[in-house]
Amino acid sequence: MSLTTEDRPATSNGAQIFSYFGTLTLLVYLVMPHGYLLDIATSYMLKNQLHASATQVSTFRLLTAIPVYASILFGLARDQWNPFGMKDRGFLLLFAPLSTVVYLWMAYAPLSYVNLFTGMFLVMFAFRFVTAAYWGLLALVGQEKLMSGRLSALWNIVSSLPYIAGAVLSGYLTEHLSPTEILLLMAVFALLIVLPVLWKPRAVFGHLYERPQARGAGLLADIKRLLKHRAIYPAVLIMFLFCFSPGSSTPLQFYLTNVLHASDAVYGYYDAIYLASFIPVFFLYGYLCKKVSLKKLLWWGTVITVPQMIPLVLVNSANLALLMAVPIGLMGGVASAAYYDLAMRSCPPGLQGTLMMMVDAVFQLAYRGGDLLGSWIYGSSPANGFLYCVLVTAAVYTLILPLILLVPKELIATADGEPNPQVETEILAEIGDEART
Repeated sequence: MSLTTEDRPATSNGAQIFSYFGTLTLLVYLVMPHGYLLDIATSYMLKNQLHASATQVSTFRLLTAIPVYASILFGLARDQWNPFGMKDRGFLLLFAPLSTVVYLWMAYAPLSYVNLFTGMFLVMFAFRFVTAAYWGLLALVGQEKLMSGRLSALWNIVSSLPYIAGAVLSGYLTEHLSPTEILLLMAVFALLIVLPVLWKPRAVFGHLYERPQARGAGLLADIKRLLKHRAIYPAVLIMFLFCFSPGSSTPLQFYLTNVLHASDAVYGYYDAIYLASFIPVFFLYGYLCKKVSLKKLLWWGTVITVPQMIPLVLVNSANLALLMAVPIGLMGGVASAAYYDLAMRSCPPGLQGTLMMMVDAVFQLAYRGGDLLGSWIYGSSPANGFLYCVLVTAAVYTLILPLILLVPKELIATADGEPNPQVETEILAEIGDEART
């Protein structure tokens, strides 16, 4: 018997699933405390209102993100806890309003480094539960409905929009809105996350937690299953290498402004164009993933991505750099969607929140670590620092290729929506083994 006999998404069901997750993704990423919108806004509050130094701003970002680095704990909480008997909807119902309360406190508390730090840390903590519920629900539906590829494409498309808006609008908002008004806006966005709790589409939640993919075995047994689940290791390592890009953040910012003599605004424009250029490829991935096995998409995406940043070392003006942001973004789209597709497929039964939050933490750690290394490489050679950063980035991406060989072949042998009896048998066997234990 198939694990998903009732779950093959008809067109109407698929539209309902995409509508639900499209709405939820947009709200979650608008409110995300470490997203572009609030992250850049708080950096301006620190710089302009509180006269913080660059070191103090960096330290603020590093320390307030501690809950993000510990995301696996929030994922485990999602997989073990069932607030109000509503599972993921219960997390949203509890922690989205709690995030609103924290934002309101931040808005009306006197603006100081201590108050801003305390508020950001608390909202980071509370919102990790929202994120865990979101990712766990997305991955579980992706597994049960055999649509991890299409949901990966949807997530990539919709989550890009707040980042693009943040890159373009954050400076404008800080110039035209007070810190209190910005934080009140975030409070409203956080409260709106409650709306999907009231909307419970059958296409998403019908028998969702009754399937074998949703079954856990208790905390200690689940941790043992997680460690024994060989699919998680290449998925996490691939994501780490993909996000460990030494040339894409601070070195690029300094290269544009110091070497190409661009204005500070150009870096924001570059980011916006770069992120927007991914979107057409994500739409393409949503089509291709139904026609082509994930194995092929992983290989194609990685090979295309390896030289992604090399065009930047060939430019000699800021305008040309902005133009190059388009092909650079296009080159990364297939890989980004394929790696999240792989992560969703790699989740052990009942541990979707744990693995996806592990991936989320790895994303942040790799991004920050890669930026730190890139800054050191850039500073080591005034003449060729950025070139070295780009070459290291290409070398890191190349290391992804052998990791694809470590992914269980049966996991990536099928296209999106195509039944995979071997994987279904393994899930039933894993759950059966734990039940017997």
